[in-house]
Amino acid sequence: MNLPGGALLAASASAHDAPASAASALAAVSPGDLAAARAQMGFSLAWHIVVACLGVGLPLLTLMAEWYGIRTGNPAFRLLARRWARAMGVLFAVGAVSGTILSFEMGLLWPGLMGTFGQVIGLPFALEGFAFFIEAIFLGIYLYAWDRMPPRRHLLMGVPIVVAGIASAFFVVCANAWMNQPRGYTLRDGKVVDVDPWAAMMNPASPPQTVHMILAALMVASFLTASVYAVALLRGRDDPYHRAGFAIPFVLGAVVTPFQIVVGDWAARFLATYQPAKLAAMEGVFHTGSHVPLTIGGIATSDDRLRYGLEIPDGLSLLVGYSPDTVIKGLDQVPRSDWPAVTGVHLSFDIMVAVGFFLLAMGIWLLAAWWHARRTARPLAAARSPWTRLFLLLAAIAGPAAVVALECGWCVTELGRQPWVVWGVMRVREAVNPAPGLMAGLWLVLIVYAAMTAATVYVLRRLVRATPVPVAPQESDVERYPVV
Repeated sequence: MNLPGGALLAASASAHDAPASAASALAAVSPGDLAAARAQMGFSLAWHIVVACLGVGLPLLTLMAEWYGIRTGNPAFRLLARRWARAMGVLFAVGAVSGTILSFEMGLLWPGLMGTFGQVIGLPFALEGFAFFIEAIFLGIYLYAWDRMPPRRHLLMGVPIVVAGIASAFFVVCANAWMNQPRGYTLRDGKVVDVDPWAAMMNPASPPQTVHMILAALMVASFLTASVYAVALLRGRDDPYHRAGFAIPFVLGAVVTPFQIVVGDWAARFLATYQPAKLAAMEGVFHTGSHVPLTIGGIATSDDRLRYGLEIPDGLSLLVGYSPDTVIKGLDQVPRSDWPAVTGVHLSFDIMVAVGFFLLAMGIWLLAAWWHARRTARPLAAARSPWTRLFLLLAAIAGPAAVVALECGWCVTELGRQPWVVWGVMRVREAVNPAPGLMAGLWLVLIVYAAMTAATVYVLRRLVRATPVPVAPQESDVERYPVV
């Protein structure tokens, strides 16, 4: 295994290759505090990533609705854009709070990582800060200048919000990608020297990971927003406003999904070359060889086998190398102490893939319905049609399912790298804060996030109820609808 970071790193990198401070942390940290630090970071990330995805995708949906309203003159689309803009402002504020908590956790919980490699991965975090401020500035202009600018100029003020949101996701994921493929430094006598921040940021894992994450953000925002309007349509609110509220995000999600599946395949092939142990855990491959089956489901057992799953003969070899003779490296190529949690990684990966194909099927269903309506010159069936109600019911499920797939994808990324925090260089135990009492911090964070969740839901529900949306909005309804 050729580890990055300079010629001085060898394949035998282990705990005593790490800096002296990390080695002392390894001796001092207790298992309970380590588990608390991991749980706190994992929970914070799992909460923040949903809000972050909405912060990436909802501005684009809002601009699409506003643009279509300007283009067609339909007040339903303009009213929809105003309502989404209000939610966008709330979620941006909440995301800023949860992101700030995460930045503190990086330093407080993982001083071994930041103290050793902070100078290596500082660049993407600094650039993300610039993107955040640009997004905040133009979001303020967009919200407060709604009725103070011509419509097309106001629409243009929203474009930097979309660009900055996507840029923020790109920079943060570049830092995470570096943890999977560390580059841009040399480790000499336990110290980091010869730092090249640009090489670190643009590591081999950055392209597949960043594209995969940005597309996932668009999918989560789209299907989660569409699911809200699918429920409204099921409850009988079958009017132009709610149809538009469902159609815009669902179509965007349906368009993005096939590209995401292709990018996911690209990411898996990347792992076959650069992180074979992670791929082996994802697919439950314990022994190196060719003609490796693709196993759907199943759990890892103590005899190093994946049992109770559905096997497709030669499936994995065919997917990775287009030939049943393709050799897949198994977990037997790495020490057992370096194995990830196979069952958790494998099942998370399978759930993510299953949801991805479910969302693809929903997009195909919508395309087929649209094509049939176009050929027969008939409008799409109303919400009271049995088949349409079934479609809307599944569409309502698609939003939460997309969130589940997102969380499972991050479980694959993070659990699949274990026990390393920086792959092949620094273990999680070497990076954690050795100070006692981390369990108290976990409970404090759980309380804070519970309060923040309740406050967010309360504010969003008040926004919905404070100014009811008319069934057939007129231009006057749009002009009177408050944005801020």
